[in-house]
Amino acid sequence: MVNVIVLIKQIIDIDQMKTDSEGKPILSGIPYRVENLSKNAIEAAVQLKEKNGGKVTGIIFGTEASTAAMKEAYAMGVDEGIIITGYKGSNPIVTAKAITSILKNLQYDIVVLGDQSADSYTGMLPGLLSAMTGFPLLGNANSITINGRSVRITQVGEAENAEIEADMPAIVSVTQEINQPRLPPVLQIMAAGRKPIRMEKYDGSFSNVNVISNLAPKSERKKKIFEKVDEGIPEIVKVIKEEMR
Repeated sequence: MVNVIVLIKQIIDIDQMKTDSEGKPILSGIPYRVENLSKNAIEAAVQLKEKNGGKVTGIIFGTEASTAAMKEAYAMGVDEGIIITGYKGSNPIVTAKAITSILKNLQYDIVVLGDQSADSYTGMLPGLLSAMTGFPLLGNANSITINGRSVRITQVGEAENAEIEADMPAIVSVTQEINQPRLPPVLQIMAAGRKPIRMEKYDGSFSNVNVISNLAPKSERKKKIFEKVDEGIPEIVKVIKEEMR
């Protein structure tokens, strides 16, 4: 039996996001969705439960609007859910503090989360959680196995992979290559809508780190159209060579 905590992040659908003339992101009217790596983390957590028994508890540090994301996690196999509200910013230190404050009151063996998120790409949360909880971090996992009271992962490296093992409790961050998240059947989706979600408000400190600028990089197009391929390719090669000088 293993008690798994899975951390889930809800983000705006960045594929639909546009910027204004100054490069500032336009966020109004954009729907939210479960971040892709969070789906990999959910799938990994549910597979651990299916293989070893136990339960999976999902935690979202979000807003009241995060219930849709939690219900999607329920449909994929998460058993219980906690949504922490009280902060709308994006600061991994605040996130780690809020999640750690909830973890202190839970019984768990392993915390699974994505190694980064598609909106901020800081990759800081796994390390911060390890430091704040005092539990070992096994990062960049593309496989997880549990044997007794220890957890082993295959860690993805640039040149080669490594096998790493630690006693539980442990923090495990996963890569996108670890699995293919399941598509839940309709009956599970309907059942997920009826399950309760625990709401918690974080009233801790918010850190004094402020986002000074958040602009999209400028992208200027040449706006040249070549209707004949034979004429276009040499011109494109010429332009690329000039830009690389």
